[in-house]
Amino acid sequence: MMEFFDALRDPHAQFLRNALWIGLIGALPFGLIGTYVVVRRISYIAAAIAHSILGGVGFAAFAQSQWGWQAFDPTYGALLAAILSALVIGWVNLRFAEREDTVIGIIWVSGMAIGLIFLAKSPGYFDPMAFLFGDILLVGQGDLWRVGLLAGIVSLICIALSPQITAIALDPAFARIRGLRTQRLHYLMLILTALTIVLLVQLMGIILVVALLTLPPAIAAMRSRTLAGMVAIAVVLNALFIFGGLWLSYSLDWPSGPVIILLATSVFLLSLFRR
Repeated sequence: MMEFFDALRDPHAQFLRNALWIGLIGALPFGLIGTYVVVRRISYIAAAIAHSILGGVGFAAFAQSQWGWQAFDPTYGALLAAILSALVIGWVNLRFAEREDTVIGIIWVSGMAIGLIFLAKSPGYFDPMAFLFGDILLVGQGDLWRVGLLAGIVSLICIALSPQITAIALDPAFARIRGLRTQRLHYLMLILTALTIVLLVQLMGIILVVALLTLPPAIAAMRSRTLAGMVAIAVVLNALFIFGGLWLSYSLDWPSGPVIILLATSVFLLSLFRR
């Protein structure tokens, strides 16, 4: 443990401090949005949105190389694909619930297939594994500012609309009877989910984002009977998993992302058995 703290103080280990900061800052939107995702039981929707962004990334790379759209960064393509997928899934969820799983599966696989085709037709080499698994140790100062801005936006919206979000998360039918615009709120939460996924997926990878979006709130649900309690526990657990995963990966010389996922999974299984 002391070796890890010594490394954090090393002037040449800025990458390690950035990785820790990105995890601590990202813990807030992960806890807020992840709790909603778990309570509404829409984890598969979040996973579909996360995987579909590869289509936007591939399109952006193709547009840059073939059409000269240099300003069209892959992040913008990922954001466009994520928001479009979220809106389509939200519309299907509200209109054709009986076919929702089929449509989500189509968006999931077709988004990845489209992205791989675009990447294959783009000159040069673009590694899709960077988006699938990411590398939290490559976080820069600019990434910290972007994620900090995201955390602020998501937090302010969730705090301002906390009664309405709580209502549609726990009992959307009753909320609709009471006059809440549940459809608009549902779309808003899906868009916030898409934003959270996109701005963090390049840093942590699709698989790590989905894990941290669902596992900590799922553990928190076993320990709290209130939504506010779930959010608080999920935020703390996200921060602990990032810190513990970085420490273990540094000590064992293992990849950081997989270690963080395995740590979160182990705690979830332990909580499940103890319950």
